[in-house]
Amino acid sequence: MPIAHVCPEESWGAGKVDEKRRHPRTEVNEPGYVSSGGSVMHCTIVNISSEGAAIEVENPAFVPHRFRLMMARDASVVYECQVIWSKKTRIGLSFVTTA
Repeated sequence: MPIAHVCPEESWGAGKVDEKRRHPRTEVNEPGYVSSGGSVMHCTIVNISSEGAAIEVENPAFVPHRFRLMMARDASVVYECQVIWSKKTRIGLSFVTTA
């Protein structure tokens, strides 16, 4: 009798980082700015949700643990952020609520 093969990736959606998120991310690929202590660095906002975002930067070593993220198309949109993870030039952020 043949044994059925079930691929876990197909059955559970493994490899999808979104599974751990409470709010789905929206792909945006828009320019933005990392701002901290008077210095500003260009970034690309890859995706965003109500709780966080992922950005691409040229040199992640210059991104502090906490900073402000600004949308280039609308400078009035500013998020207080903290770095959650970093892999090569991509950084995952959590939005920090200020009281």
